[in-house]
Amino acid sequence: MEIAMDGVSLTTAAAEQVRRQLERRGHGAGLRVGVKESGCSGFAYRVDFADEVGPQDLVFQCHGVQVVVAKDHLPVLAGVEVDFVRQGLNESFKFRNPNVKDECGCGESFTV
Repeated sequence: MEIAMDGVSLTTAAAEQVRRQLERRGHGAGLRVGVKESGCSGFAYRVDFADEVGPQDLVFQCHGVQVVVAKDHLPVLAGVEVDFVRQGLNESFKFRNPNVKDECGCGESFTV
């Protein structure tokens, strides 16, 4: 496991949401953020709980929460800020990624 000092970060709202969800689950190392090839533009974000941290992972500390990112995803995710927003009855994680060059019309995928 490698601890990184900068890279992927969480807003206070996102960190609080992750902390609440981990407490409900009763276990987990933190939030795993990644990407997968998808959609019409190339990449889509993947968010899940990190139950383990492996040797291929980088760990970012944000507001007392660990964010786990696979090393091979970091070129696409470097500098990303993850926020948690509520709009009416909907709530979701939102990503601010300085690497994005273009997004598809539906907003589900992006190009770097």
